[in-house]
Amino acid sequence: MSAEGGTKAVVAALFANLGIAVTKFVAFFLTGVSSMLAEAIHSVADSGNQVLLLLGGKKAQKDATPQHPFGYGRERYVYSFIVSIVLFSVGGLFALYEAYHKYHEIHAAHGHPADSILDSRWWWVPPLVLGIAIVLEGFSFRTAILETNKIKGGASFPQFIRRAKQPELPVILLEDFAALVGLAFAFVAIVLSLVTENLYYDVVGTALIGLLLVAVAVVLGLETKSLLLGESASVPAQRRIAEALEATPGVERIIHMKTMHLGPEELLVAAKIGVPTGASSDQVADAIDRAEQAVRAAEPTAQVIYLEPDIYRSDYVPAERPEPPAAAGH
Repeated sequence: MSAEGGTKAVVAALFANLGIAVTKFVAFFLTGVSSMLAEAIHSVADSGNQVLLLLGGKKAQKDATPQHPFGYGRERYVYSFIVSIVLFSVGGLFALYEAYHKYHEIHAAHGHPADSILDSRWWWVPPLVLGIAIVLEGFSFRTAILETNKIKGGASFPQFIRRAKQPELPVILLEDFAALVGLAFAFVAIVLSLVTENLYYDVVGTALIGLLLVAVAVVLGLETKSLLLGESASVPAQRRIAEALEATPGVERIIHMKTMHLGPEELLVAAKIGVPTGASSDQVADAIDRAEQAVRAAEPTAQVIYLEPDIYRSDYVPAERPEPPAAAGH
């Protein structure tokens, strides 16, 4: 999979954000530009998020216990959901508060507060820092894109984010995209403030960063919530499993089948299968063993399989084979 690719993208983003956060804080302390502070907090939040993703991946590897018999695969989803909360509160809401605070500070000083970037000999630092940050974030985003391209197939990036069962790459893609757009907002806002000597552009840039982070956090939260609730296997995976069951000698048909992801690479399959009316218990047991082997060969993520034999009745509901959900996504 993509567990290794996801980890590589997370580590690349972590190192990029740590370096960027330090330079942004230095630029803020030298100039007092609010959009630089918003961007610095954004980088700190992103760095914390990447640590959470790595921690979730580590905890998900724990063995199953009597209390958690299906293992800890969903730990990755839990930590990804926490990431969305951190991005919303620490990143988005803080930036919006900073924009509000800066607006009143500029308004009280009649548009030209003391010790602003307009009077600072360090006026050139924020544009330089933001330019460097854009390059570093670009490298991080490129790594995430390259790793995503290895597994997304023909899906578009929005489709991949909606359908992916592994949370790390979608999170990094959204974070890096938001980071690049936020840096562009900050860069334009600072340049306009310097050129026009109007610090309200800095306020607008800070507010736009906040709104962007809130929007990304909401999207990320909704996508991760669906994974936490328990999503079925993808449509291709369901078809592979159904075909493997139906092709097994001793299995006449699928009466009904349900699947659920216990983790990104661990799938639960539960199915009621029709067996011949006169089959003996030994024949049924052999058919079930062969069916389990066939399913695992067709879909390696199907690690937990429960098959219930039954005699098919034409009046049984639901239908012979489950149709995949109408919306192929979260």
